[in-house]
Amino acid sequence: HVERAIQTLKSECLDAFVVVAERHLNHLCGQFRSWYNDERGHSARDHLPPAWDEPPESVRTICPQDVVCTTRLGGLLKSYSRRAA
Repeated sequence: HVERAIQTLKSECLDAFVVVAERHLNHLCGQFRSWYNDERGHSARDHLPPAWDEPPESVRTICPQDVVCTTRLGGLLKSYSRRAA
């Protein structure tokens, strides 16, 4: 499991940056960890992030205006959610 997590960190995040210092690496890894655990869907969890205990309420229709894109690390990591009612 650890090897897979490190491979994901490297391929989805670190390959896009030139790390210049330990502080820079810590920032990149912290942002990725937050995104990976709180926002990114995982197929083994029915496409829910690990931090979620249950799926959100189901909605019949979603308009494009109701979707909000949140980005991290200059747009490299993206997540989408519904706008609050």
